[in-house]
Amino acid sequence: MWTAIITIAAIALLAGIGLSFASRRLPSGEGDLVEQVNELLPQTQCAQCGYPGCRPYAAALVDGSAAINLCPPGGDETVRRLATLLGRETLPLAASTVPSVAVIDETLCIGCTHCRNACPVDAIVGAHQLMHTVIESECTGCELCVAPCPVDCISMRPLT
Repeated sequence: MWTAIITIAAIALLAGIGLSFASRRLPSGEGDLVEQVNELLPQTQCAQCGYPGCRPYAAALVDGSAAINLCPPGGDETVRRLATLLGRETLPLAASTVPSVAVIDETLCIGCTHCRNACPVDAIVGAHQLMHTVIESECTGCELCVAPCPVDCISMRPLT
């Protein structure tokens, strides 16, 4: 019995050493860069960049088919970090992607929580059946809260 345990432990140890060596020696794939770019994006999955989510946009950035300045929720800081990582020139946000924030007309809000549940960054606060409001400093302007609102009390305004 001890022979089997020692044999399995030795095989596991050799496999671990082999995998460790391979991970250091083999070149990282393009997928690793896509993951690094994806980690820099705000993960709002808002599709304002023209891609269905942050991961497809990251893949397009890595293969060079997308500009680095298409993410309004990320803002200028994300554009700067993407340019540094990808070795590209820093660009201002595209004109069609002006940063904005959600604003709730609190007199119309019925407290349904649909907007709060749709917000990917928890920028909307309020309890069920009570008025909700947006924490402007947390809002990424993804507009995902607008569509679920049954009373249309949410609008987007340019970030000042």
